[in-house]
Order: sequence, then C-alpha cells, then structure tokens
Amino acid sequence: MFLPKYPDNPTPPPAHTHAPADPTPVRRTLPQISISPGAVAAVLVGGVVLTALLAAVAVTAISVAIAAVVLRSMLRDHHRR
Repeated sequence: MFLPKYPDNPTPPPAHTHAPADPTPVRRTLPQISISPGAVAAVLVGGVVLTALLAAVAVTAISVAIAAVVLRSMLRDHHRR
C-alpha cells in the first residue's frame, strides 16, 4: 500500500556532460586610487588626537573614581565619631 513505485526502465544519467572549451576569463580593471600625502597625514594626526583624547578620558575617570573612594572613606570615618 505504501510502497514506492519505481519506473519500469530507469534511464541512467549521462556519463559525460558537455562543457564549453575554456571560456576566456573576464578581466576587470580596478579604478586607480591615488592617495595624497596630505590625506595620510590627516588620518594619522586624527588617530593620534583621538587616542590622546581617549587616554585623557580614561585617566580622568580613574582619578574621579579614586577621589570618590577617598571621600567616601573620609565621610564614613566622620559619621562614626
């Protein structure tokens, strides 16, 4: 009842498929990009400035955290007395 039905005379797949003989590769030319030294210098200066700003923010955050811990400790000692 639920058995698959097979064809009476199955045809085998072809042994060789026809492929075109060595198609010519497509050459794509990339556009020429010229980078001026001024642009390179601007990117480098921008990177240095951003790095310095990030370092300044990190140092400021650390110093504010240390000051907060010191003030908290002083206020805790002051309230105990």
